Amino acid sequence: MARRRLRDILPKGLYWRTLLIIAAPAAILQLIITLVFLNDHWEATSKRMSQAVAADVALVIQLYERDPTAARFEYVRALALQPLRLEIAIDPTGALEQERCRAYGPAIDRYLTTALELELRRELWYDSTCPGTQVKMRIPIEGGILNVKAFRDRVQARSGPLFVLWIFGATALLVIVSIIFIRNQVRPIEKLASAMAQFGRGEDPGLFGLRGAREVRAATLAFFDMRQRIKRHVDQRGQLLAGVSHDLRTPLTRLKLQFALMPPSADLDAAKQDLADMEATLDEYLAFAQGQWSEAPEAVDLGPVVIEVVAAAVRVGADVTVTREGDLSASVRAGAVKRALGNLVDNAASHGDKVRVAAARRGETITIDVDDDGPGISPALYEDAFRPFSRLDETRTKNTKGVGLGLAIARDVARSHGGDVVLSKSALGGLRATLRLPVGA
Repeated sequence: MARRRLRDILPKGLYWRTLLIIAAPAAILQLIITLVFLNDHWEATSKRMSQAVAADVALVIQLYERDPTAARFEYVRALALQPLRLEIAIDPTGALEQERCRAYGPAIDRYLTTALELELRRELWYDSTCPGTQVKMRIPIEGGILNVKAFRDRVQARSGPLFVLWIFGATALLVIVSIIFIRNQVRPIEKLASAMAQFGRGEDPGLFGLRGAREVRAATLAFFDMRQRIKRHVDQRGQLLAGVSHDLRTPLTRLKLQFALMPPSADLDAAKQDLADMEATLDEYLAFAQGQWSEAPEAVDLGPVVIEVVAAAVRVGADVTVTREGDLSASVRAGAVKRALGNLVDNAASHGDKVRVAAARRGETITIDVDDDGPGISPALYEDAFRPFSRLDETRTKNTKGVGLGLAIARDVARSHGGDVVLSKSALGGLRATLRLPVGA
């Protein structure tokens, strides 16, 4: 469970993962160095400095209390000012404690107060919260309260905050350099991934400059070679299909003409039906083999496309109704989507008496549900129905036409757009085929 939660928290993208791999160890190392320095050097140094100041203050008090006269105090004050760098004055009537500039001082103040209490063995008041270069101390002595002002650089080590600042500055600089470097390395990968996604949807991303590491450049070159081979294969297949279509349709046209000139008979009607079935089968084979690569994607409103497909099914006698919801605009190959949706509607109409088509937009996806009231198929056979030339006549016995390519073509069209076609149980009791298309396909 803990491993799963950590996996959910960690970034998913290559850019942020790489940045985390580089920046996190560096930041942790800097943090450890800082903590070690503060505990082992800065605090220890500040403690020794505070003890030295406490010893000097104790010495000044001892020198004065041996002969507490005005002349003696002037001598001691001069000695404290130079070389001890302490400013002293006597307050004969004031209270020991005074108002502080701020309620709380830094935690390091405890070093000096502890050292003074150990050296002087008397009460004292200490304040380092006021602005300026000095800290204040008030210590009871013979004849009043001794005011002592000591320079901060005598009490606290100034190298600690500077060291911390340098550490954080170096870490920030490392992170900035890492962001720039990693971004320049990840951008070519993102560009390659985008080009591959475009090409997979049938779009031509064109050539772009080689950038990034040697391995990324090699992958880009391999993609360019693969793209060129696939385009050459598609062009050759298109030429082959054009030749096959011409060679097969010419004799079919001659047969249709000959049948039209022959006297009517039952055998002739059967031959015409066989010829029509042959022509329909040929059209379905060619549609499956041709694919959708010859059509360029464009922004279209799928609402009229759905209406046109439904109207075509109604004209041949199917009971089909349609509902639309939301904006159905998307970047698609309209002809291919029309062919896929027509296959789904024809498939539903051939197996059921009633067909319901519902098109709606769900976020960034357009879904088109095609429901029928036919016998349906077992969920275990859903994927088998998408196999080319698959015929599930044992479960959907009303299907007497086609060669089993309708669902295969529909799914091929949907996946070429980055979507899919899935089957499920229909609310009408039969089968539901859902065509999903991303808006930005």
